Amino acid sequence: MKKILNDPNKFVDESLAGILLAHPDQLRGLQDDPRAVVRADAPVAGKVAIATGGGYGHLPVFLGYVGKGLADGVCVGNVFTSPSADSMLAVAKEINSGSGVLFLYGNYFGDKMNFELAQELAEEEGIQVEAVRVTDDVTSAPFEQKQKRRGVAGIFFAYKIAGACAESGASLEEVKCVAEKTVENIRSMGIGFTPATIPASGNPSFEIDEDEVEIGIGIHGEPGIFRQKAAGAKEYVNELMGKISKDLGLSARDEVAVLVNGLGSSSLEELYIGYREVYRWLDEKQIKIYRPFIGEYGTSLEMGGFSLSILKLDDELKTFLDEPARSPFISI
Repeated sequence: MKKILNDPNKFVDESLAGILLAHPDQLRGLQDDPRAVVRADAPVAGKVAIATGGGYGHLPVFLGYVGKGLADGVCVGNVFTSPSADSMLAVAKEINSGSGVLFLYGNYFGDKMNFELAQELAEEEGIQVEAVRVTDDVTSAPFEQKQKRRGVAGIFFAYKIAGACAESGASLEEVKCVAEKTVENIRSMGIGFTPATIPASGNPSFEIDEDEVEIGIGIHGEPGIFRQKAAGAKEYVNELMGKISKDLGLSARDEVAVLVNGLGSSSLEELYIGYREVYRWLDEKQIKIYRPFIGEYGTSLEMGGFSLSILKLDDELKTFLDEPARSPFISI
């Protein structure tokens, strides 16, 4: 295992410490909880706060989306492991200005359990809390059970739009409604080429032959829907876009935002080849790309592969998507 490490068991804490040292103007850690980070100016008076969190190893998800126009605070666990309810509660207390807190996070069992417990504890302390779970991974459950789907890179759109809504001075109920609307209109799907190696164990997140790819893989190496021999970018995009479009009900003259996301070790050059194929696919269907995003928006350590996320837009979502946002990892 060749990684930039001192001690594999300190991977999360030393990485977090480096981020805080690099960006003190934008982020600060909580003194009593090394796994909790908030905006440097939190709490922001009169503003609904957004808290998120989950397992480490997916930068810029989750910590990279703390900033102006995005989330207000985050807590992270060990690699691919949920943070504790105590950390979530600590973040909620630190960012709450009295306007309430929205818990916005991906739909995973451990995160759901701990965020629900943290919500109960926060409400006992007089903090108004609502919650929205992101469920954009089309391959993790059928359409009829879409509320059971996992949250993957499309969570970026939820942070962006809910964050802009909160920044505008909207109420907690309004921020929750626009977050739910965004989640309803996101679909994502990924392809895995090579696994990540988890620092503490030294083990790969999954095993795959050199000439195979896994279609529909999860960001922790969860099995996809099938494996096939490695092919070309056009074939990969055709496979992903066909399933995403059908599930989202896209049709001619729709407008969408596109996210071509690297999972950790695919080059930016490759991702732009992927975007070229997405553009071709949508153009053939007379679907307009309103705004593209290409890069690493939700990774799985150094996993090889990429994912596509599509957000179907209306005027309200376009307005919030275009609002400025800034964190150490993203600037719009």
